[in-house]
Order: sequence, then C-alpha cells, then structure tokens
Amino acid sequence: MLMADLGDVRLHYRIDGPEEGAPLVLANSLGTDFRLWDGLLPHLPEGLRILRYDMRGHGLSDCPEPPYSMGALVRDAERLMEQTGFRDAVFVGLSIGGMVAQGLSAKRHDLVRAAVLSNTAAKIGTRQIWEARIAEVAQGGVEAIADAVLERWFTRNFRTSEAIKPWRNMLTRTPKKGYMGCAAAIAGTDFLTPTSGLRLPLLGIAATEDGSTPPDMVRETTDLVPGSQFALIRGAGHLPFIEKPAEYGRILTDFLKGQGHI
Repeated sequence: MLMADLGDVRLHYRIDGPEEGAPLVLANSLGTDFRLWDGLLPHLPEGLRILRYDMRGHGLSDCPEPPYSMGALVRDAERLMEQTGFRDAVFVGLSIGGMVAQGLSAKRHDLVRAAVLSNTAAKIGTRQIWEARIAEVAQGGVEAIADAVLERWFTRNFRTSEAIKPWRNMLTRTPKKGYMGCAAAIAGTDFLTPTSGLRLPLLGIAATEDGSTPPDMVRETTDLVPGSQFALIRGAGHLPFIEKPAEYGRILTDFLKGQGHI
C-alpha cells in the first residue's frame, strides 16, 4: 500500500509495470477508486509503467472537508506525478478524471505528452444539477443516489446481472464528504477555453449508452482540439471498459502506438 504525502492531503496510489516502462496515468471517475481499472490492465500492452490513484475523498486517500476545487484536484495529480517521477506521460482520465486531464494538460506540458478524454467533457451538467445532487447526498448519503447513478453507468443487461454488485458497493462506500467535495469541483468547472487552447495529441472515447456524458458531449469537447481523434464504443455505459474491456484496451493501445509511446 503506497501513500503519497502531498502536504495538505495524502493520496493512496499504485504503480504497476517496469521502472523503465513508458509512463501511463489512469484517473478515475466520481464515486470509484483505482480498482476501477483492474479489468482493463490485462488488455494493455506489457511494458507500460502505470500509475493509478484514489482521488481525494475517495478510496483510501484522505477526505478533507468539502467543497473541493478542480484546481486542487489538478494539483493533486500534478504533485503525485512529480513525486513518483511520472513525466512525459500519457494521461487517461475518465469523467471527473477527464476534467483533471484537461486541466493538467493545459498547465504542465512537461508532465503530459498526450491525453485521453474518456466519457467526459469540458463542462458536465449544470451547477444547479450538481447542487441538487450534493444536497441529496448530504441528507441521505451516496446510497440515496446510487440507483440513479448506476443507471447512467451501465447498460440494462449489466445492471440486472450479478456483476453489478461490486460496483454498487464501491459507489455506496465512497465517503459522503468526498463525493460532495468532488461533485462541487465538477459543478464549478468549465474548461471550454483552456481545452480549446490545447495543442497535444488527444483521443476522446465515448459510449453509446452513457447517461452521464453522451457521445455528442464527448465529441464536442474532443473537437475543440485540432487533430484530435474520437472513438465510440457501442453497447456500454459511462464506464465502458467494465463492459467492453477488450475493445477499450484495443482503442487505447492503438492510440499509444500511434504516438510512439510503446
């Protein structure tokens, strides 16, 4: 178990792969921890050096009092990459992790050489929507919103199978304050201008059954960056590599190869 002391917060993280491997960072979504990526790793090429971490307020990382700012979440990723020696990396961000990817790509060209924006956007929802969700969690915990969230995360077939159980547990065990804090960060973020200014290799990934960030939303953000690529996964929801790990792994691998990263 590895903990990074960043001064104002301690983050739980994990590194897989050889020390000399090409650096890849995976940043996950609201209401999950870094185990989210476990099923994807076997579908990625050998030899990568992969950094995963629990966002503040999630998993085994510290849970400061909410609200959090997106700037704080970007700084967390920035300081963690510096501390672990992850430079010139490809940064893959899912949902709120994709917002972190946008902010970090605009801020630290030395850390991020290419970015993958998966099931995310420059702006997700409205402040009113997020404030209503924060209020609901404040009153009833994450359990109060779990069914609605899972409906956006997964297809009907997946939700009605036994496979849904560990993901429901992961979601509902997210600390209430951590969920509220990161939800506040999303509510206050509009990266339209900084993302429009990005000039780095970028891949957007969307899924047809995503109820949180539909394909058109992901494509609009991806199209802000000249020369960007876009991939659509059919028959999956907001966390597409859970339902389609082999397809997601192939798309990501092709992008890494195309950038000469592997």
